[in-house]
Amino acid sequence: MSIEIKPSQALDLWRIAIVESVRRDSPDLSARQMALLLNVYLTQAPHTVRGLSEALNISKPAITRALDRLSSLGMVKRKVDEEDRRSVLIQRTVKGSVFLREFGDIIVSAGKETE
Repeated sequence: MSIEIKPSQALDLWRIAIVESVRRDSPDLSARQMALLLNVYLTQAPHTVRGLSEALNISKPAITRALDRLSSLGMVKRKVDEEDRRSVLIQRTVKGSVFLREFGDIIVSAGKETE
């Protein structure tokens, strides 16, 4: 069963969730960083800079900059691929999982506010 949501309702849900997220004492991620983080956590691994660049249709240097920030926050980590030492794998972390679970909770709460 699908629920029909109007664009204005979707935007209001997003507004409420974003406002709540910036009020919390948690990292304030850019849209690019959030898209990258969601892609790493919600799509099938393994993840590489090249694969993420293709999936998001943005340049590899842009992926690298976003990964630098997410790595510094402890939300992802880089690991050399043991099968192909030229490749670096992007891995999930507990801190990143907790951040996204809490962000998901914010979205659920925002959904209840818009009902």
